[in-house]
Amino acid sequence: MAPSAMTRWTASLSEAQPVPYWLDDPGRPRPEAALTGAETCDLLVVGGGYSGLWTALLAKERDPGREVVLLEGREAGWAASGRNGGFCAASLTHGLSNGLTRWPDEIGKLEELGARNLDAIEEAVTRYGLDCDFERTGEIDVATEPHQAGELREWYEELRGRGLADGVEFLDAAAVRDQVDSPTFLAGLYDRRGVAMLHPAKLAWGLKRACLRLGVRVYEHTPALELKAYGAGMAVRTPYGSVRARRVALATNIFPNLVRRVRSYTVPVYDYALMTEPLTAGQLAAVGWKNRQGLGDSANQFHYFRLSSDNRILWGGYDAIYPYGGRMRAEYDHRPETYAKLAGHFFTCFPQLEGVRFTHAWGGAIDTCSRFSAFFGTAHRGRVAYAAGYTGLGVGATRFGADVMLDLLAGERTERTELEMVRRKPLPFPPEPFAWTGIALTKWSLARADAHGGHRNLWLRAMDRLGLGFDS
Repeated sequence: MAPSAMTRWTASLSEAQPVPYWLDDPGRPRPEAALTGAETCDLLVVGGGYSGLWTALLAKERDPGREVVLLEGREAGWAASGRNGGFCAASLTHGLSNGLTRWPDEIGKLEELGARNLDAIEEAVTRYGLDCDFERTGEIDVATEPHQAGELREWYEELRGRGLADGVEFLDAAAVRDQVDSPTFLAGLYDRRGVAMLHPAKLAWGLKRACLRLGVRVYEHTPALELKAYGAGMAVRTPYGSVRARRVALATNIFPNLVRRVRSYTVPVYDYALMTEPLTAGQLAAVGWKNRQGLGDSANQFHYFRLSSDNRILWGGYDAIYPYGGRMRAEYDHRPETYAKLAGHFFTCFPQLEGVRFTHAWGGAIDTCSRFSAFFGTAHRGRVAYAAGYTGLGVGATRFGADVMLDLLAGERTERTELEMVRRKPLPFPPEPFAWTGIALTKWSLARADAHGGHRNLWLRAMDRLGLGFDS
């Protein structure tokens, strides 16, 4: 990258605030009071992101008389649920390719359940009046290299052959640029119904309001410190009190699970994003984007990008940073060298937008597991259930995970609990220094594959065979 280009691109970041755009909202609700004293309930939900909020809401829908308490260590939606790109996908398996590779015999059922889950989210948005800018506009996976265009066409033909291409359309270079105009776009695969765009923080805040209206007792700034058996139920200690509950749903995702043996199944990977100022009518016309789809490119180190309700462009992805030892620190939420890199990539994709400024730049941790999609389980003789490992595709899938946890806590055999995806867990990550070394080698190999026509080296092929890997 030439120094003059670097200066031009980084100048676009001069006024970017180091806060998530979605959370920088004057309508952000005040937090609920912290728990002080002792509480009792039928169901305790630990975690106030999507996973916990959906669990509490669905628990009250299933049984309005059930006493439900939700604990959140900071504020509802402040972590991954308020920092993501706002892509709400039907896929429960981190994309059809990953699901087909891992659960080929169940993929039809998984796709059906995912579609029903997205429909249910759309219905909940309407029923509860969740003001979250929900737009079911779909997503285009775009090719920016010749080998990617060939792979997209081959993948589309494979989907057609398997009867899995309903609502999916292959776009050649002219067709994809008619949808969104970038000189880098060579082809696209357009999923017209399987993805919605939304304001992620507003979804979390709306779910919290819905929970409160249904009688869920929500306590914020109340971290759960310890979980232990208590008589026929469970007890959770907090800084200023405690909760005794018949059943507990752990929805803490990347944060340390209260069931210690679960911790080795996830690692934190930091992802970063930029948000532009609102585009003018002329700038928007220069890009096209008349159907407001979400987009992602087909590289291993991929970007995701979309329009907000006020016509800003969110541009994120590419770098995926794993800190040695899986440590999580506030300073990892920002990485100026990644912001500069993303700005350069943005103007390479959309040179017609040169001069646009970025108003926000932020990052956050994703709970990654070795199969890239959620896993589930129980502890303490079925009195505790957990779900984690959504790997950046949890905006929609967390609602499905909430249903799974409630099924498990009820001891019910359902079409969800009978899935191999639910019954089996991914391979855990090894201890350090092996985890860091393996992830670093995988990232290097993925970048090398992007630069060499998609060719996967011996390391990546070995990881594929073992069912391990790393997805940026």
